[in-house]
Amino acid sequence: MASAEQDPLLLLRQSIASGDAILPTASSDASAPEVPLSQATHLTFSTPTHISLPIDIQTRFTSNDTSVDLRSIYFAWLKREVAIPEYNASVSQLNEELGDKGQVRMLAFVERLDLITWLEGASPECEYIKPLAGDKDGAASTAAATLASKGAAAPAIGAKLGRSGKGTLDPRLAAIYNSERKMGDRNSVLRGVKPTDFSHVRKFSSLFSKKSSQIPASVPGSQSLSIQKKPRRPDPIILLSPSASSLLRMTNIKSFLEGGQYVPPNSLSASSSTGASMLHINRVLKDIDPNRPMRFVLVEGPEQFKPEYWSRVVAVFTTGQSWQFKNYKWSNPSELFRHVLGVYVGWRTDKPPESVRSWGHRVMSVGIDPWKETAHNTIDSSRWRDREVVEHIWKAIEGNMRSKGWRRDQAPTSI
Repeated sequence: MASAEQDPLLLLRQSIASGDAILPTASSDASAPEVPLSQATHLTFSTPTHISLPIDIQTRFTSNDTSVDLRSIYFAWLKREVAIPEYNASVSQLNEELGDKGQVRMLAFVERLDLITWLEGASPECEYIKPLAGDKDGAASTAAATLASKGAAAPAIGAKLGRSGKGTLDPRLAAIYNSERKMGDRNSVLRGVKPTDFSHVRKFSSLFSKKSSQIPASVPGSQSLSIQKKPRRPDPIILLSPSASSLLRMTNIKSFLEGGQYVPPNSLSASSSTGASMLHINRVLKDIDPNRPMRFVLVEGPEQFKPEYWSRVVAVFTTGQSWQFKNYKWSNPSELFRHVLGVYVGWRTDKPPESVRSWGHRVMSVGIDPWKETAHNTIDSSRWRDREVVEHIWKAIEGNMRSKGWRRDQAPTSI
């Protein structure tokens, strides 16, 4: 495994943060010209220093417990804006061009989302990335990733961040270091002003040794299990309707659920995520985890789902068209909404479709004010009711998540 200074993932994250070029080349020479990815044997980074790494080097990112090579990671980053079908087709095309020179691994959509989020610097950790060599608890890996997201070089494992002696120390860090309280270890604390003889304690040690030898072997095992690091809580998933008649699409769902204001999907005021196949939004759910925001994954369909992903689905936005559920785990709407909360968003002046009303109370129906065109595509300032509707939706989602077993540090295994 590469050191922190030459770790492929950290180098890639540093280059992305600093905006410097990342070039596929056909030589280990850092000054070699750029070539197509299908002909490249190395990937050249210019941050923090010019360095060339073999493009087939294995990284700390794993998929199904298998390390993923640098070429696959870099290609996933290049295709971060494309939809899932286009990404899969691009992987197949590149594998044909590579032939016997190697293969690009096709990442699942959640793996790809977590990787892109980590590379962009939006998250300090990724559940699919193993810690650096020698970093048992992952603390140094997280700190190195944080520095990389700012374009700074990652320190070696065991080094003190900000005290490596390279460059100028940030004055703010210097002020923090000056306020540190020096702590002693178990040896320095036991040192007194005069020598002390503790030999009389030895006669008691045999008593404790006998007691510890009589403890069943199962006790240490249970204690070790109790101190194991808890697994990371997975991100909840919200499914949207892919129907063209839906008021909420991938282009405007972020401004609605995060910003509390509705804009039409095809308006200039909508977000630029027109071709995105997945999004993530953050929301603090006070009754589940009041100290940190929870990240939600938004997708329009379950085509790339693994079986265990269905336990993470917390809401399904629908237009009342049953064909939306054709590829769902529960294709029957009545059965689906016994497991998952349904949400129908329509105009306040219109009645919900008969199909939505027939699915019962598990599908909440909310209405928003009809959209009024304004001059120069500006947002209508009178849309203050939108936030009330959004808060009502989030309250229902949070209540449903609590009833299904979502907690601050755990998620349900089935719903």
